[in-house]
Amino acid sequence: MNVTVLYGTESGNSELIAEDVGAALRDAGHDAEVYDLQNFDPAELTADRFTIVVCSTHGEGDLPNTAIPFAAAFDAAPPDLTGLRYAMFGLGDTFYEETYSQGSEHIDRRFAAQGATRVGEYGRHDASSWDLGSDVALEWLPGVLEEAAAKVA
Repeated sequence: MNVTVLYGTESGNSELIAEDVGAALRDAGHDAEVYDLQNFDPAELTADRFTIVVCSTHGEGDLPNTAIPFAAAFDAAPPDLTGLRYAMFGLGDTFYEETYSQGSEHIDRRFAAQGATRVGEYGRHDASSWDLGSDVALEWLPGVLEEAAAKVA
């Protein structure tokens, strides 16, 4: 499967998780490319590549700094995402109950509004847990890939 892994980060946690997800995908024989959202043009989103977004939350449920340029470009020229299938993995802290994992939700809403289809369970990492973000993401990934493959077949 051809996979694009995008990440939006404030402190680097999403980047580490995205790199680990990309490595796991490559180890499993997939063609996986990893990009920081600030360096990715929304017009490059294509239905021929499954997309995984790993995005943290900053401030009051806002996008992290590296996701802001992507969101601005997306809003300025919303791409037609009909046929795009994607998975979402959000980071946050349940201590901040009302804004938990909202950074990823901003991207998720944009994708859905433009016709993309989210596949699999919405992955989430809680910074208040003792779990490492990469461990949670790597446990979540096989279920998403299984569902993505089933949708293609």
